[in-house]
Amino acid sequence: MTSATIAKRLEVNGIVQGVGFRPFIFQLAQTHRLKGEVANTATGVSLVIEGSPARIEAFIADLPAKAPPLAHIVEIQAVSQPVNGFRDFKIIPSRAGTRRATLISPDVSVCDDCLAEMRDPVDRRFGYPFINCTNCGPRYTIIEDVPYDRPKTSMRRFVMCPNCQAEYDDPTNRRFHAQPNACGHCGPRVTLCDREQRPMTGGEQPIAAAAGLLKQGRIVAVKGLGGFHLACDATDPAAVARLRQRKRREEKPFAVMAPDLARIRALAWVAPDEERLLTSIQRPIVLLPKRHPNPLAEAVAPRNRYFGVMLPYTPLHHLLLEQGFDALVMTSGNLSEEPICIDNQEAFRRLGDIADAFLVHDRDIYLRSDDSIIRRAAGRTRFLRRSRGYVPVPVFLKRPLPQVLACGAELKNTVCLTKAKFAFISQHIGDLENRHSEEFFGMTIAHLKRILDIEPELIACDLHPDYLSTRYGMEQQGLPIHQIQHHHAHIVACMAENHVETPVIGLAFDGTGLGSDGTIWGGEVLLAELGRFQRLAHLKPVRLPGSTAAI
Repeated sequence: MTSATIAKRLEVNGIVQGVGFRPFIFQLAQTHRLKGEVANTATGVSLVIEGSPARIEAFIADLPAKAPPLAHIVEIQAVSQPVNGFRDFKIIPSRAGTRRATLISPDVSVCDDCLAEMRDPVDRRFGYPFINCTNCGPRYTIIEDVPYDRPKTSMRRFVMCPNCQAEYDDPTNRRFHAQPNACGHCGPRVTLCDREQRPMTGGEQPIAAAAGLLKQGRIVAVKGLGGFHLACDATDPAAVARLRQRKRREEKPFAVMAPDLARIRALAWVAPDEERLLTSIQRPIVLLPKRHPNPLAEAVAPRNRYFGVMLPYTPLHHLLLEQGFDALVMTSGNLSEEPICIDNQEAFRRLGDIADAFLVHDRDIYLRSDDSIIRRAAGRTRFLRRSRGYVPVPVFLKRPLPQVLACGAELKNTVCLTKAKFAFISQHIGDLENRHSEEFFGMTIAHLKRILDIEPELIACDLHPDYLSTRYGMEQQGLPIHQIQHHHAHIVACMAENHVETPVIGLAFDGTGLGSDGTIWGGEVLLAELGRFQRLAHLKPVRLPGSTAAI
């Protein structure tokens, strides 16, 4: 150590846990010949570095420029401190704290490196349906609390074998501190069961056996990343019709999953921007114009010009689709209007009259998350449903807000919690019209409050007093409550997302909502500001016998 040695403490906030950030820091410190230590904390990642001023300056410049692909750095705070005389650079155990401010990574699709290993007959994870590393796999749906360490995830019950533990402990390995790390010897396993929960496979592999049932026209409930799918062969008209009848879904299109882009191009038109969305790490459902003719059953998307299509995003999906399918229907594992199932026992109970078989596994899903739905329109990417792959990445606001819980509306519900310049919008919750949805709504709020360390200072809810979300807000004790007119809320949300604070003319044609005059509004033109509005024009109201019940 020379007199030129200085020391700095860096606090890095953002999506920096569970994404390979500490091994990145370790290797970057080695590159710049710096000494010190790094740890996860409740607020992000904390590190101390010692070395020459020039090397430390170069290290700090490289932090955002060379960060891992899943990392998102929001803030770096650097302060000088006394030199401690570290002999090397170490990754030390995570430090808990009372204040939580780190951002959680969303679930992302399996990476190409893991897929190559899964398909390699000599690799020890050949054919393993839960292969993952720090660059891919489950995050949000398995996290119970922060810091993001294995004991605080649904992987805590799986004890790593010596090979997996060695990878987990090696800072130079792609699986260093990959919390879901496992293999076929020590990790989660797949089972194919009938409706009575009895194993069906005998000596056959469960995924191959499930594929055999699908080829026979059967319906299989498949446990995925954020919940169950109901799957059938999308090219089999009888199977698709049977799924519609059992699921009680008359016309709404089914999502389909195809094994590769070539198969997607055989059934729909794919523009370059849409291809980028399909192959992104989020793997959303993308709405694509149908080709005519196409190989899918008409009942997949009847009287609709579009298919909702996605590529496989879990190793299990890849293994299933590679059994010789052009496309599978992969629709939410629920009855219409209910939330998707996430628990095995719940799935057997709620889906027993729909599915002929169940492809389940023993890695728990902590919080359900539906597939995201996206389309390209007017040169931009538009969300129809923002959920898996994107949540809980926040919307970044123009200015800080107090900690607010916004309870959302009755239909297609999501909730939002704000903290500083972040607006954390939940995954899709759905229509709050039954007990299952109401329980999911409450659990989502509690989970986000815990992992984001948000204690709301006020509550915002809809003007309509009969919405379950409004009732929830009104039942919270000791907090000021602000009721917001439905269509004004939509317009101001667009303003916040686009950092607009000047008055706008907003058009809201999303449906009906209670107006400030006590009547039902729908089809509104508002002169809107952030805190107030003027109703300029609207569709002519029509009297309905039975009022809301007649809608």
